[in-house]
Amino acid sequence: MGREIERKYLVKDDSYRALAAEAHHIRQAYLSTVPDATVRLRILDSQAFITVKGRNHGAERSEWEYEIPVADAEEMLAQCSQTPILDKTRYRAGRWEIDEFHGPLEGLVVAEIELEDADETFALPEFIGEEVTGDPRYYNSTLATQRVRDE
Repeated sequence: MGREIERKYLVKDDSYRALAAEAHHIRQAYLSTVPDATVRLRILDSQAFITVKGRNHGAERSEWEYEIPVADAEEMLAQCSQTPILDKTRYRAGRWEIDEFHGPLEGLVVAEIELEDADETFALPEFIGEEVTGDPRYYNSTLATQRVRDE
């Protein structure tokens, strides 16, 4: 079984851009947003993935991800998605992944760090703001159903 352990934070400034080694365009939507079985379709640049995630338990949850043909992902997004498509740019700065959302969520920027252990300690870069780990308002599956950013 796959396991994901991550912490999530709001981002308070754009200094991460200078630290980013790469950036990727992501479009994703959900086939299921049920907390016990979230199913996501993601097109990342020229690759596509289907991901199944279990319920969050703090910073941990089960996760299984598989690469699929982009054409299949495009068809599933068009025919089967249960949410609008999230459009974002993902920056990678060391172990950090920073997502800048576009469209209805323009202005929202969230950073995540994947951990080996839930008790792992790590340094917080200057751009990190409030922690939102475990806050369902910041789950991508929730954000995909929001038409405008909450202020």
